[in-house]
Amino acid sequence: MRALQLIDDRKLELVDIAPPPPPGVGEVTVNIRAVALNHIDVWGWRGMAFAKRKMPLTIGAEASGVVDAIGPGVSSVLPGQLVSIYGAQTCGLCRPCREGRDNLCEHVSGVHGFHLDGFAQEKVNLPARLLVPAPPGIDEIGAAVAPVTFGTVEHMLFDNAKLEPGETILVHAGGSGIGSAAIQLAKKIGCTVITTVGSDNKIEKAKALGADHVINYREDRFEGVVRKLTKKKGVDVVFEHVGADTWAGSMLSLRRGGRLVTCGSTSGVSTNMNLMMLFQQQLKLLGSFGCRMENMADAMQKMARGLVHPVIDTQVGFDEIDTALKRMEGRDVFGKIILRIN
Repeated sequence: MRALQLIDDRKLELVDIAPPPPPGVGEVTVNIRAVALNHIDVWGWRGMAFAKRKMPLTIGAEASGVVDAIGPGVSSVLPGQLVSIYGAQTCGLCRPCREGRDNLCEHVSGVHGFHLDGFAQEKVNLPARLLVPAPPGIDEIGAAVAPVTFGTVEHMLFDNAKLEPGETILVHAGGSGIGSAAIQLAKKIGCTVITTVGSDNKIEKAKALGADHVINYREDRFEGVVRKLTKKKGVDVVFEHVGADTWAGSMLSLRRGGRLVTCGSTSGVSTNMNLMMLFQQQLKLLGSFGCRMENMADAMQKMARGLVHPVIDTQVGFDEIDTALKRMEGRDVFGKIILRIN
């Protein structure tokens, strides 16, 4: 079967590999349908990894598929069922796993597509407990974007930042996959949404998703515009995933007692911070990584009800993956790029 593997930094190859064996106890064979590309794929492609990895490495951290076969003891899914796939190999046994706090697993083996072989292959065997069935009304793309694109945002906004109706939120990079999801999810509960974009051609697209105010951060200092829009009060929540380039401005954009929630550092992992501002303004800084499987299920239910929808930039095949990753690296996308497998 075909698989897309990273064999060296910035070098991907489409290869033939052996199909998986019949599923074992508690396992499921999944026919992969769609892989949603993320910045974690760009990081891996560029050679950035949080832990040692072995190459060749199959890429792809966020995907959907159809159950092909089930192993002994599996009752949570059925053959032919569309599923969304949790992207981290958790243990399923530790206290956080048992309590549904999957992204706090004490014995996680790694993230698929980054530390472990990912989902850009035609078939894969996985523990059944890492599969979330898609509800009626969800297609392959909706299921593919549930684990990272929407699940991450659900966890950031509602589990961690405790976003409430009527609050004002600043969403960075509204044209990104998680930015486009955050705009929709915040707007649907009645928030005022301010977002940043990197070019004028993204402004109307962001407004169409529900953003009340859109700032081209290449033309204006976003923190100055935010202070003006909020009559110098600042926002209740900042949705951060850019990192060093926006950190100081994000802090200045918060109101007293405001919350900054962050899940990424695409512009750099280190920054300076004004500690006096932090404690005098009683700001709250919240780190957020991945999501719980319940977040994936919640996100798909919202999609099924028509409250939110995936924003798709393009769909590509195996032979277009290098171009897709280069576009993502250059931030020349609005929404998600989807890699079609079957």
